[in-house]
Amino acid sequence: MDRVKVMIVDDHEMVRLGIRSYLLTEEKIDLVAEAGSGREAVQLAKENQPHVILMDLLMENGTGIDATKEIMQFLPNCKIIILTSYYDDEQVFPAIEAGVHSYILKTSRAEEVTEAIYKAVRGESVIEPKVANKMMNRFRPQEKKPHEDLTEREIDVLKCLGEGMTNQEISEYLFIGVKTVKTHVSNILGKLGVSDRTQAAIYANRQNITLAK
Repeated sequence: MDRVKVMIVDDHEMVRLGIRSYLLTEEKIDLVAEAGSGREAVQLAKENQPHVILMDLLMENGTGIDATKEIMQFLPNCKIIILTSYYDDEQVFPAIEAGVHSYILKTSRAEEVTEAIYKAVRGESVIEPKVANKMMNRFRPQEKKPHEDLTEREIDVLKCLGEGMTNQEISEYLFIGVKTVKTHVSNILGKLGVSDRTQAAIYANRQNITLAK
């Protein structure tokens, strides 16, 4: 591809002006359209068929995510680069799921934005490190908590331990024998890796494993 058709989408005129000024210095980039809302972006994308779209996230009259979803339906090969100030979970993951190609922040240097455009054309994605970390954390297996290995009855006993009940009181509360309670308590201590019932009670309260009030 000799030249790249780019469209800017942002509801702040000054932001569009800044991006436009820089992109116009790039010989291989043709700035084909500018939109101030998600709704306008969809219409202009249909009319101008851009190769790459620099898309803001939060705008009036249609968010960047909504616009991305709609544009991807009729321009599946278009590379949409989110250019935003936001990288919280509520924005990042819906944007990725909508089909954006890259996700960068407005704090990026101008040359980083143009490099993201050229990489997009080559099929390469650019993900802001802060966003990449969130993605990794989301899909990284979570460490299993000790109490997740307890049986349902052991959980019941642990809840009673959290209330400071004696074995006799637990026996009467759960309608099971004292000997059975002792067995459950022993299993609980082993699975939780604690040395006594006091530590088990502390664990139960910290994990909010308590009896319904």
